[in-house]
Amino acid sequence: MAVSSGEGKTAGQEDPVRREDARQRAGEQGLLFDEQPAALPGDIGYRGPTACSAAGITYRQLDYWARTGLVEPTIRAAHGSGSQRLYSFRDILVLKVVKRLLDTGVSLQQIRTAVQHLRDRGVADLAQITLMSDGVSVYECTSADEVIDLLQGGQGVFGIALGRVWREVEGSLAELPGERAAVEDTVPADHPADELARRRRARRIG
Repeated sequence: MAVSSGEGKTAGQEDPVRREDARQRAGEQGLLFDEQPAALPGDIGYRGPTACSAAGITYRQLDYWARTGLVEPTIRAAHGSGSQRLYSFRDILVLKVVKRLLDTGVSLQQIRTAVQHLRDRGVADLAQITLMSDGVSVYECTSADEVIDLLQGGQGVFGIALGRVWREVEGSLAELPGERAAVEDTVPADHPADELARRRRARRIG
């Protein structure tokens, strides 16, 4: 299943009462997040324990997701005994989203598809996305109207405003240790690098 656009998923949009009710529910759930978060820190990485703390997951989950390719560190992968993975801000954002989707019963297969979809997005786009799920499918909404349409039609029973998660991760990391990425830190060759990693790699090449 590919992550679907929320646009055009529902009928009955002509009912103003239902639409207003859906709008109120979206507001109560914090799904109509329209602030612009601060820019990503460009050269800061976070070790596994810090990533776990900020994302609200266990180290076992972090390790399993990295080894199975669900969410890999885009700054530095673990290479042999004693090496430390280094996660970017965006990686931790995705880790927190994965945790929330799992908590609502979304299957790992659907989550993998959603994660790949987020990887393909530009960094600036992520804060404008709200992911909605009915427990089976995951829908991407990029406007308040799409969120309201899904709630109005009964499809979106759970939602995650990535802009709000961004702010939560930002707040958590402000109290946790980070470290500047070293020159030798590399992105795995087979990993779809995020925008910041691509910029770092371009600087080294050029």
